[in-house]
Amino acid sequence: MILEYLPLFILLGLSLIVGVFVLFLGRYFGPHRPTPKKGKPYESGMIPYGEGTRQMPVHFYLVAVLFILFDVEVIFFLPWAVTFKQLGLFAFIEMLVFVVIIMVGFIYLWKKGAFEWA
Repeated sequence: MILEYLPLFILLGLSLIVGVFVLFLGRYFGPHRPTPKKGKPYESGMIPYGEGTRQMPVHFYLVAVLFILFDVEVIFFLPWAVTFKQLGLFAFIEMLVFVVIIMVGFIYLWKKGAFEWA
């Protein structure tokens, strides 16, 4: 049983080793000369005033996450549409259930005001 997962563990181990190795190379062999001027925030050539970090409204992140969520869910339509005739009535009903679940989430977010820009 565990032998079936061996290639996965090998791939995970190798990716961790390569990732740590690349970070090590960049840190110890790359240029690293920090100065106070380099540490200042850069704002389009303007002299920065105030703190370098500002609070952004969470709404922008929410819209981005919702876009990705619905975009990834819509990807499931393509393989279904290509094999629609071979799949039969059961697959059609399953896709209807999938669409209903997506629509319930969409309506919930709409009622909560997730799509309002004000």
